[in-house]
Amino acid sequence: MSYTNGLDNPELYMQVKLYTGNDTNDTAITLDGDTNMQPDLVWIKSRDNTEEHMLTDSVRPINNYLASDNSGAEDSDSDNMQSLDSDGFSVGTRDTHNSNAIKYVAWCWKESATAGFDIVSFTGNVTNRTISHSLSAVPKVMIVKNREASESWVVYHASNTSAPETDYLILNATNATADGNTTWNDTAPTSSVFTVSTSPAVNGDGEGMIMYLWSQKQGFSKFGSYTGNGNADGPFVYTGFRPAYVMMKRTDSSGYHWEIWDNKRDSFNLVDLGLTANQNVAEFTETFGDFVSNGFKIRGTNTNKNGSGGTYIYMAFAEAPFVNSNGVPCNAR
Repeated sequence: MSYTNGLDNPELYMQVKLYTGNDTNDTAITLDGDTNMQPDLVWIKSRDNTEEHMLTDSVRPINNYLASDNSGAEDSDSDNMQSLDSDGFSVGTRDTHNSNAIKYVAWCWKESATAGFDIVSFTGNVTNRTISHSLSAVPKVMIVKNREASESWVVYHASNTSAPETDYLILNATNATADGNTTWNDTAPTSSVFTVSTSPAVNGDGEGMIMYLWSQKQGFSKFGSYTGNGNADGPFVYTGFRPAYVMMKRTDSSGYHWEIWDNKRDSFNLVDLGLTANQNVAEFTETFGDFVSNGFKIRGTNTNKNGSGGTYIYMAFAEAPFVNSNGVPCNAR
């Protein structure tokens, strides 16, 4: 029986890194994993200050970044990211990622069909079209941003509704799920292509677009949904691994943030140190729940995470598979 499809070591493809800034140009940040990982997407947030999120990838120029908390076009500055390295990355002196004595968190992914992550750059043409990807599997999550215009980040999530290809979410806002055929042309992605329609947010005329795509991999990633019960003993969500990272969002009602939780800021349970992808605010303390050996357990009645009858989507990545390919289970925290 294959438990993980060979993905026994999640650190080869996704890691969370904490560091403290020093305001020195070209500061190397080394990842903590036992095995080296050169990231292709680095998403950084100041934990202490009100600063933009900073997303840098290996497809766009290294000094260019986008911020998930706003709709602004791509920024380019020599003080931004300096390089993506063999086991980490090097930062410039911008306050978003390297202010002296300020604490930061970086969420890092390696592009790999094996681990189900692809980055696609394309030029928009405002027509219904299909675009190839390299996952060799159906994407479960797609996040697209117009690099050259003030347009929202648009999210496809396969568990969003019963017909997710007809709907979308906005990463930089608290909106509920919306219906719109000018986003995905009401067409689900396949194992080789995805579809975009005429919205300038996903296919701006002559404008550069960037899309991050994830397919689901047993023992490494899970993209699902759950229903809140409004009880302090909240839902248990099975992922098949002990999580390193969870981003979640209430989708049936507006006013709810994209909350991010990870295993480094909270190295033991209770998990209660949050950040929000759609806000530039500093880290906050609020009960999320527990990361356990095979998923996560929601605790508390906060409607951000557990409103009675509320619908929530999530994307989660592993610290360790519940059972590895040799049949050995992982430990609880």
